[in-house]
Amino acid sequence: MECTVSWTGQSGTRSGMGFVAETGSGHTIVMDGAPDAAKPENGGQNLAPRPMETVLAGTGGCTAYDVVLILKRGRHDVRGCSVLLTSTRADVDPKVFTHINMHFTVTGKDIPASAVERAIAMSHDKYCSASIMLGKTAEITTSFEVVQA
Repeated sequence: MECTVSWTGQSGTRSGMGFVAETGSGHTIVMDGAPDAAKPENGGQNLAPRPMETVLAGTGGCTAYDVVLILKRGRHDVRGCSVLLTSTRADVDPKVFTHINMHFTVTGKDIPASAVERAIAMSHDKYCSASIMLGKTAEITTSFEVVQA
């Protein structure tokens, strides 16, 4: 797996903190920093997600993918799955994630709560590379709800 990340800067000035990632699979992700009122040249323009937001989003995508796949393999009638991730980061550099809560909402027909709980646990403990990696610095907690379709 590979990815090239390039600083975009502002046209002609090369200031700003915008970046474009080009993934090995041929897709792009735009990222930007937060504006810095004290030193505008060091801040972003708030035009795209922050890099750490993309890490969090990628983790949510990784674990939601697992949960849907595990439930489908169990022949459950899954019709929707979302995960709300809330996080806390360290106050000092490196500002790693110290706590992440993942709240899953799984929609489907007659899906037992025990199946959803098992799918989340399997993702968290075995399959989701992103959450397992982030679990080295962050306490990760999960919760869920099942919505009948």
